Amino acid sequence: MTYIKDIKARQVLDSRGNPTIEVDVITSNNAYGTAIVPSGASKGKYEAFELRDNDKSYYNGKSVLKAINNIEKYISKSLYKVDIFDIDKIDNIMLLMDSSCNKSIIGANSMLGISLAAIKAAAIEKKIPLFQYIDPTSNILPIPMINILNGGQHANNNLSFQEFMIMPCNAKSFSEAIHVAFKVFNNLKNILIENNLSTNVGDEGGFAPNINSNKDAIEFLLKAIKKSNYNPEKDVLIALDIASASFFSNQNYLVDNNLLNSDNYIQYLIDLCNEYPIKSIEDGIYEDNWQDWSFLNMKLGNNVQIVGDDLFTTNIDRLKKGIDNNSANAILIKPNQIGTFTETRKVVDLAKKNQYNCIMSHRSGDSEDNIIADLSVGLKCKYIKTGSLSRSERISKYNQLLRIEKFLGKKSFYAGIDSKYI
Repeated sequence: MTYIKDIKARQVLDSRGNPTIEVDVITSNNAYGTAIVPSGASKGKYEAFELRDNDKSYYNGKSVLKAINNIEKYISKSLYKVDIFDIDKIDNIMLLMDSSCNKSIIGANSMLGISLAAIKAAAIEKKIPLFQYIDPTSNILPIPMINILNGGQHANNNLSFQEFMIMPCNAKSFSEAIHVAFKVFNNLKNILIENNLSTNVGDEGGFAPNINSNKDAIEFLLKAIKKSNYNPEKDVLIALDIASASFFSNQNYLVDNNLLNSDNYIQYLIDLCNEYPIKSIEDGIYEDNWQDWSFLNMKLGNNVQIVGDDLFTTNIDRLKKGIDNNSANAILIKPNQIGTFTETRKVVDLAKKNQYNCIMSHRSGDSEDNIIADLSVGLKCKYIKTGSLSRSERISKYNQLLRIEKFLGKKSFYAGIDSKYI
């Protein structure tokens, strides 16, 4: 049996320069699996607990030395000599060590670093790519949802919506989809320059100019798509991460400096989709308003992807409730929202069983670790959301998918070909 011999952890920095955990899982054959845990700025309140030190004198309280101590002093002893190929057992041992409802004792960040490093080490032991270790039959490359304009909590500008994205759905391959996105991204840059707007980028690499309204931002996307000689109704579709929790208060939504009640706000979203070729809306409704989620899905779900992120937080119990209530038709998958690979896989399996589209996602505080590229292919997610075509921590995921496509060769298949939203 090949087993876990040792686990090491260290404090490193994420893409915002904040501390996070890097974990090495070392096997009895001295194979190393290494993983870095990301962190979000726009967090759903039902996410698993991210353990930080809260010592304001050191990294403004954001250091993760307590989590590292948990890994090296406690968890590593419990996992010593556990079969490296038994990820279910590895994850279950950690889950049994934490009796809280949200992993607040050990910390979801402690668990996730070990869980992801363990599957990497297992793949290295097998001498196969990680995506093939997860599922040897996987050959589908996901549609990239590419963030090209930033707002909300990811940018210091006037936009209330958080991400304005494009989806190259009509390409023949993943590499062609990236080329399509490259042209749109660069044409958008030129259009912004022509309008004397900033081309500085936000946390996820999209441009973050001071644009007056969400509609104006969408108009800029349309201009860039058309300037690139693509059809926004067919070739390059528009997706929004609205992140409504960031502008929801006292049962009202503050959109473009207009205070809207729930009924008027939902009508605003419906009108927006009727006016523009928007085919995906993430977190359009505040995460506790289940009835409004169901109503929005009833109104738009036949033609628009209604994506739950803060609503579901990669949590199987919340996903079950959403399925029962017909609250959405797609789910964002963020492993650090739940804390282990095993739990992440179970959520993806349940979502697909109920005809939900799955979107593998990065976090705004990410790193050079490109594991979500392999997870998106290995778990057969139809989409991946990993930022813009700038900032190396975002590009690293696209580059890994390009490597996977090249590795698969003629066996590879691009998910955009069968997208129902074309």
